[in-house]
Amino acid sequence: MSILAWIVVGAIAGWLAGLLVRGDEGLGVIGHIVLGIVGALVGGFLAGVLTGNDYTTGINIPTIIVAVIGAVIVVVVASMIRGSTRTGRGAI
Repeated sequence: MSILAWIVVGAIAGWLAGLLVRGDEGLGVIGHIVLGIVGALVGGFLAGVLTGNDYTTGINIPTIIVAVIGAVIVVVVASMIRGSTRTGRGAI
């Protein structure tokens, strides 16, 4: 059940990361959702290791916050790897 919850949270986080990180519209909504799922899994694992809490048990506010942070990081890193430039007026 925790993997299914993280896929849902990751999809939401990827969509939110697409709204927060401007200038990389080449990924599209589906690309942001996929990167959001990856970012949510990575962010949840790392936050769990660093804080000792379990961020993989369900859908709640702390898991969404951790997932959005992880998704934003993954979207920015993916944009850097792709070599695209950020020209938007986004938050990051």
